[in-house]
Amino acid sequence: MSDTVIQVENLGKKYIIGHQQQERYTALRDVMANGAKSLGQRLLNPWGKQSVNPAYEEFWALKDVSFEVKQGDRIGIIGRNGAGKSTLLKILSRITEPTTGRIQIKGRVASLLEVGTGFHPELTGRENIYLNGAILGMSKAEIKRKFDEIVDFAGIEKFLDTPVKRYSSGMYVRLAFAVAAHLEPEILIVDEVLAVGDAVFQKKCLGKMEDVAKQGRTVLFVSHNMQAISTLTHNCFLLSKGQCVYWGATEGGITEYLREGCNEELVYTDLPSDFEPKITRVELHTSEPNNTQMHGEPMEVHFEITTPVSIEDASLSFQAYNSLQQPILHLWIFDSDLPMCREAGQFYLICRIPKMRLYMERYSLKVHFSERAGGNKFQTIENICPFEVVMYGRSREFEWRSGTCAYLEESEWEIKQLQPSKI
Repeated sequence: MSDTVIQVENLGKKYIIGHQQQERYTALRDVMANGAKSLGQRLLNPWGKQSVNPAYEEFWALKDVSFEVKQGDRIGIIGRNGAGKSTLLKILSRITEPTTGRIQIKGRVASLLEVGTGFHPELTGRENIYLNGAILGMSKAEIKRKFDEIVDFAGIEKFLDTPVKRYSSGMYVRLAFAVAAHLEPEILIVDEVLAVGDAVFQKKCLGKMEDVAKQGRTVLFVSHNMQAISTLTHNCFLLSKGQCVYWGATEGGITEYLREGCNEELVYTDLPSDFEPKITRVELHTSEPNNTQMHGEPMEVHFEITTPVSIEDASLSFQAYNSLQQPILHLWIFDSDLPMCREAGQFYLICRIPKMRLYMERYSLKVHFSERAGGNKFQTIENICPFEVVMYGRSREFEWRSGTCAYLEESEWEIKQLQPSKI
């Protein structure tokens, strides 16, 4: 018996989108002219062939997508906004029908695509748990057995008998995820909806999805959070403009995803001055595309300085600030270390960091350019060259906690037993 639980062949989904025509005043002559034009078209096209209507356009949200998923697989689905991810999940969840191709799904599917999917707003939280279970084909006894666990996970015990239309978006998504994950589906499909929850709840969700996968059930996970995709999934496929452009190991898919977003360089540039020294370019060279830096890998910061005058004892420094605007890293170079800007001209400086060991976070640079001898401060440039430090494939729980640290340093440990135990 085959262990394939999802088989997708040449899947396509077409939508007809309308374009608003430019409005203008319609006179009697326009009505008469349009009528004559329509009559002429019918005379020239007696067989009734349809002409293209410029007010409407065919749009393929998905086209020729094929893949298969085995039982127990943890699959990430990634891609930019508008790539077709949500359309694919709606087809797999049987919310919408495909235009072309076919899908075969073996087993019960629980989907969490958007806040409140499958909930009846007038029913209470308690009633919706039983309703969702029934939709999944579970008996009342099965639902009752899981009921307390669902309520505890969602943390909505106080509002259990309140109609869900009065729930906040956070309560909605907590209950929706708890129902989808605990009612023992063979296949769990989760969209980016987890972004609605707070950090503690997101961590609970990721842990629960790992538990589901370890039980031999299948998880399809859509997210823009590459850290979560890397930790939770082993394989992924990348959608771009409705087509699957990568299918394979998650790490390779993430690299392709980041490379796809590299059409705009995240660099700082400025025009030179005829009167004063200026930094005219700052550029990051990160280990991954799109200003993404793998923890522990080399990183470089490139600077271009253009000065119309000589500078006595120039200095250049930069800091990396975290998302809370706290300075975390500080590096510098002085003219006394390496001669720089001692005459007018254009100078290129490169700072090489052999192993960037900042913790997982989003950072930006703050650059200082000055003349130490005269105390002249030429420039301070803030919030430039944003970058993110990631630790793909690292799943130990303590490495997920925000606020754990700012920096990870290399270290060696040694353990010696001074005296054997007599026990």
